[in-house]
Amino acid sequence: MKYFKSLLLLQFFFLFVSTNSQGQIDKSSIYKDGWIDFNKNGKKDIFEDPSQPVEKRVADLLSQMNLDEKTCQLATLYGYGRVLKDEQPTPEWKNRIWKDGICNIDEDLASCNGRAKTFTKYSFPYSRHAEAINTIQKWFIEETRLGIPVDFTDEGIHGLENEKATALPAPIAMGCTWDKNLLLKAGHVVGRETKALGYTNVYTPILDLSRDPRWGRVVETYGEDPFLIAELGKQMVLGVQSEGVASTLKHYCAYSVPIGGRDGNARTDPHITPRELRDIYLYPYERVVKEAHPLGVMSSYNDWNGMPVTGSYYFLTELLRQEFGFDGYIVSDSDAVEFLFTKHHVAKDSADAVRLSLEAGLDVRTNFEQPETFILPARKLVKNGLLGMNIIDKRASEVLSVKFRLGLFDHPFVDPKKADQVVFNDDAKAFSKQISKEVLVLLKNENNLLPLDKSKTKNILITGPLADDRQTSISRYGPYNVKIVSVLEGLKNYLGSTANIQYAKGCESYDKNWPESELFPSPMTPDEQKGIDEAVEKAKSSDVVIAVMGETEDQFGESRSRTNLDLTGRQLQLLQALYATGKPVVAILINGQPLTINWPARYLPAIIEAWCPGAEGGNAIAETLFGDNNPGGKLSMTFPKSVGQIEYCFPFKPGAHAGQPGDGPNGFGKTNIFGAIYPFGYGLSYTTFKYSNLLVSPEKQTPTGNIEVSVDVTNTGKRKGDEVVQLYFKQKTSSVTVYETQLRGFERVTLEPGETKKVHFTLTPRDISLLDKDMKRVVEPGIFEVLIGSSSEDIRVRKQFEIE
Repeated sequence: MKYFKSLLLLQFFFLFVSTNSQGQIDKSSIYKDGWIDFNKNGKKDIFEDPSQPVEKRVADLLSQMNLDEKTCQLATLYGYGRVLKDEQPTPEWKNRIWKDGICNIDEDLASCNGRAKTFTKYSFPYSRHAEAINTIQKWFIEETRLGIPVDFTDEGIHGLENEKATALPAPIAMGCTWDKNLLLKAGHVVGRETKALGYTNVYTPILDLSRDPRWGRVVETYGEDPFLIAELGKQMVLGVQSEGVASTLKHYCAYSVPIGGRDGNARTDPHITPRELRDIYLYPYERVVKEAHPLGVMSSYNDWNGMPVTGSYYFLTELLRQEFGFDGYIVSDSDAVEFLFTKHHVAKDSADAVRLSLEAGLDVRTNFEQPETFILPARKLVKNGLLGMNIIDKRASEVLSVKFRLGLFDHPFVDPKKADQVVFNDDAKAFSKQISKEVLVLLKNENNLLPLDKSKTKNILITGPLADDRQTSISRYGPYNVKIVSVLEGLKNYLGSTANIQYAKGCESYDKNWPESELFPSPMTPDEQKGIDEAVEKAKSSDVVIAVMGETEDQFGESRSRTNLDLTGRQLQLLQALYATGKPVVAILINGQPLTINWPARYLPAIIEAWCPGAEGGNAIAETLFGDNNPGGKLSMTFPKSVGQIEYCFPFKPGAHAGQPGDGPNGFGKTNIFGAIYPFGYGLSYTTFKYSNLLVSPEKQTPTGNIEVSVDVTNTGKRKGDEVVQLYFKQKTSSVTVYETQLRGFERVTLEPGETKKVHFTLTPRDISLLDKDMKRVVEPGIFEVLIGSSSEDIRVRKQFEIE
């Protein structure tokens, strides 16, 4: 008896010393040597043991969770200024629904661009941000019953969406690099900064295809071709996740082709066939999931063939998990769950939408609403027998599995000091400069006007509405409050006092009546004419005119689709007036989607497409104009001549891009314009390249064997330059109609003058397969052709092989 009394006294003593004056357990005692006592029971449970396999840890933790805790793992809490009202934990948090935990907190303390309510003192310096995230994480570990850590998420399609993080060019610009190694490095930069700042999951890359250039979010994609997007997206995921954070793909799937390119609530009803869905829109997701193993996928708003994706067991479970092998967790795009009821009307009420999405395979509802609007209905559905507990367990286990694999239960905190050393450090700055150079595409260079001769170019006019614009260079869903170099500033940095640089804006990017002015043109106002006259007058005394045209950030992007792709406002009139002076005019395009630049393409001597070239875009453009950088980018999207041609993109079916005169039995019409201004894969250089010695081996192969391809590429000019070697293939005869040609390989190579490099490719059976009439993927016997060249239309060498 004395022994038991002594033991009780000892236990009481330890309990007393481990409590504070309020009678609470001393939370510091849960941090053990090599593990954390998350559930605060004084013993190392299986889920707390880092040596145990993830599956056992998930099962053990799940067995200790009640319904409230499980459902809290199925929703997002949007961060400060969006939904969360507090920058740091408060006593009131113990009364909020996240007292039982939460899956993730999104965009917290990031000071999101353009959203003043989110601006916070905790976003910068970097170390302060990391400390603040640690404090929040500490609250969830110490103040919730089971201490389940939070997954901190943020946007990151071209740099982490956080104050003063490294700003990279927009994805559409990165797509034009055709540089897989560069995208891998970009992923490393985004992943490193994500990790250092305390985030654990970043929403990147976007794998949507931009087949309709009117769509506002073209700027956020890599382009129009599924193979190109898959290759670049794969590298981004590998780079991000190698840094110990999750990459979440978006927007799965068929999201980018709403009717008429319209955006907003019209994100619905994509008119694409089952075969097109598989071959074009699902292709990047299938490959990236299988080859890069991302830990996250975001489900999209839209439906396909009457099935809203976010409520579709076929899309979320059968395809994504069972066929592609995805084993992370699926979050909804904002309103995607609610749309099941409010727009698609496949759910009878909002609670039914919760049930439908969870049964389909959705793990986490993400929306700009309080998380209880999803969590409470889920609990009620279970209690009323309308949703099986097995579904809740499955969804919660998928979330927890990702958290364990991210190391959140072993190393939930970051070192704040490291943040100041990692984010936007010297390596990141150098990379930012390099990638801004590689995105540039030389569209026209008549009589080799470019590069300009620095010793002979002493008087320069820089004009146009984007010449001194900064914000457009980095676009949305990226870093905020960063130093951006405009084209005007870049030229001044580069030339210093060696040239006289004049500036005149010339015009705004759009007139006051736009976009209605596209339907009802209005006369030029005196002020508009004055702006053009000022630019023309300065052009007369200049050796060359640099005209920076395009779109400002409020003309493209999410919910900003266009019905016309022409230069807006008085930009064309400004270009025509400058051209009339007889001075050479170089157009620089800064924009978010392909533009129908018919007049500039015909009359101006030189054009550079820069897209949104990143924070260092102005410096990169200046170096390119004067030859210190030889542009090597290639278009990842076709430039149509008119919106009347849309859809006009690569790849395409036989005859889809044909014209009328002389074509077919009724080929006598002359009512249409055909052909692109610039085709997919197009881009010039300051040097020239020769292709030779194409080898295809073996020339006869079985349906299960690979085809090895090599070609020699030689720099035949006088300048060092990059060439993007592009491999396409053509199937001569097939059981179903296939695309005219398909991209199946590319490499960006750097060559010194006179240098030759041998470029190798491997065509796998998957690369040359098709979906037969029964929608089964097969490799059909027959004759195939390898086509290699400098664009989809500039084929230099070709050779056949046979599948027996």
